[in-house]
Amino acid sequence: MKTILITGATGFLGSTVVAALLRRHPEAELLLLVRAETDDEALRRIHQSLRNLELDEGDIDLISARHILRGDFSDVAAFSNDHRLDRVTHVINCAAIASFSKNPQIWPINVDGTFAFAQRMARVKTLQRFLHVGTAMACGPNRVSPIHESWELALEDEHLVPYTASKAAIEHRLNTELPQLPLIVARPSIVVGHTTLGCKPSSSIFWVFRMAHALAQFTCALDEKIDVIPVDYCADALISLALKEHLAHDLYHISAGEISSCKFSAIDVALAQGLGVAPIGEDYRQIDETDLERVAQEFETRIGPCNRRLVLRALRLYAGFAELNYVFDNSRLLAEGIAASPLFIDYIASCAQSTMHVPIQEQMRCDFK
Repeated sequence: MKTILITGATGFLGSTVVAALLRRHPEAELLLLVRAETDDEALRRIHQSLRNLELDEGDIDLISARHILRGDFSDVAAFSNDHRLDRVTHVINCAAIASFSKNPQIWPINVDGTFAFAQRMARVKTLQRFLHVGTAMACGPNRVSPIHESWELALEDEHLVPYTASKAAIEHRLNTELPQLPLIVARPSIVVGHTTLGCKPSSSIFWVFRMAHALAQFTCALDEKIDVIPVDYCADALISLALKEHLAHDLYHISAGEISSCKFSAIDVALAQGLGVAPIGEDYRQIDETDLERVAQEFETRIGPCNRRLVLRALRLYAGFAELNYVFDNSRLLAEGIAASPLFIDYIASCAQSTMHVPIQEQMRCDFK
């Protein structure tokens, strides 16, 4: 029997992985790493995460205290002696501080804690695969699109934010310092929304599209493409990579690629339809990053009450990513028999409708924790 350990099990991606496993692989034994003070709190947290994904209550009830491994990467030693770890056959490592802030815990959790956890799992004799979830943006700036998978990543001081720097650093350590670890790295591109639930589980990153639409100006051109995937597609791809008996590579993009990446002009039309307003079209203005401070003067009239400094900082960060204009090659993923990603424009209306009455500043919180 497979025993699958999912870390970050209450997070946006991790909980979606858990939900997909319960639906499609009920025969697997699950072990879920959850941060909590008590077992009861941990169980409540994972159950609520699954309810946010509208999983059937019968499936939710399948998760009991025996499936909970209480702990987090700030103190791996606190749970490393749990005997259940020595029965694990597969790890899907989703745990990370996925924030574009300067959170001081990013490096201790994403690098030091993750490495300590991987060291512990490398000693497990039953372990067949350790699937580590990175980010396609770990490649750093100044690359030529489409971006192909490579272990050569940008140096720490070249990254736009500490988060992507930390993800590049831990990949390097896992790959070079733990040769005994059965490591596969999956790098998702930009994960936004859910194909049927929209942004109900999380509004992460979608608020950028809402804000650019409200302002009718941003640093990207309407004829440029963006590589966006939905969280449920990403979760299904991770499970396939984790459980497939043989893989041709040890590094994969989970991305829209050339086939499913969408132009901003198409996103404008689909988003406007979801919001019930007219597309921006010819009224859209492409601006330079230096213009963002001027645009900040329009924030409150366009998007409502907000922390102008935070919004300006966020826009500068996302402007930097938008200007990269990256599409991430996914030919390795497709060659493994995994289907192409759904188009962002095919489910963006659900994202818009699920956030219609949520202030943009509130939507930002999950990305700046």
